[in-house]
Amino acid sequence: MKKAFLGILKKLKFLPPPLYVKIYYEYYTGKKLDLDHPKEFNAKIQWLKVFYKNPLLTKLVDKYAVREYVKEQVGEQYLNELLAVYDKVSEVDFDALPDQFVIKGVHGCHFNLIVPDKSRLKPFKARYLMSKWMHKNQYYRGGLEWAYKDVPHRLIAERYLSEMGKNVINDYKFFCFSGNPKFVQVDIGRGIENFRCFYDMEWNKQPFIVGHTTYYEGELSPPENFAEMKSVAAKLAADFPFVRVDLYNIDGRIVFGELTFYPSDGRNEFSPEEYNRILGDYLELPEPWQA
Repeated sequence: MKKAFLGILKKLKFLPPPLYVKIYYEYYTGKKLDLDHPKEFNAKIQWLKVFYKNPLLTKLVDKYAVREYVKEQVGEQYLNELLAVYDKVSEVDFDALPDQFVIKGVHGCHFNLIVPDKSRLKPFKARYLMSKWMHKNQYYRGGLEWAYKDVPHRLIAERYLSEMGKNVINDYKFFCFSGNPKFVQVDIGRGIENFRCFYDMEWNKQPFIVGHTTYYEGELSPPENFAEMKSVAAKLAADFPFVRVDLYNIDGRIVFGELTFYPSDGRNEFSPEEYNRILGDYLELPEPWQA
């Protein structure tokens, strides 16, 4: 009954953010949120959503605008090839795109149209999907992720990333605290098998996992240029109390994915339970920053 009641309350996006995130956090984790003294990782992510309003974040969660920041901080060579930018769905010209491409909504999460074979694309269905994205605001769609509130609604087309001999490529997601990468989450077979595991920066496998994917029991070898990946992540994360830097490694080439300031909107817990506090201890909250 309590969760059902919280489920009703979390639809009330007009509530003051400090109150709303308490409802949101308890609904998903079953835990009370103490915004005055947050301890666990996701509790601190909720604090950042409410009290850390660094205006730069709005640029950096924008999948188009962030490209300028990446170019300035680490170099253009780490960017995926940009094929087109669209302000309206009607501007998308599928005929002008290559046989393989990806279209993303720059203003939210999971707004991805992945096209490995254009001959199988259904344009009407694709346009309908993109139109839905363009009418959604990530701030109100989720748990008041502040950085997304004022991101312009646009679409970008990028080169389709693939790696020889693999159906899907691995994601490397660096958890960076005060500019220091501490752990990398490796997502394996994403969209097919959905395995996941964590390594520290010396490539020691960690005993925890986050979310609802399956813990990968095997061992992975680090990319040959893992040191370079760590350096890229550190440079992109240098000015923030926490950010997850998402990278790909395509046949030895490092490709930037995105910057994530609120992983899973601060609602996916770590397992075993004690790691919620262990990772929370790495996150040192700054002074409140009000826009």
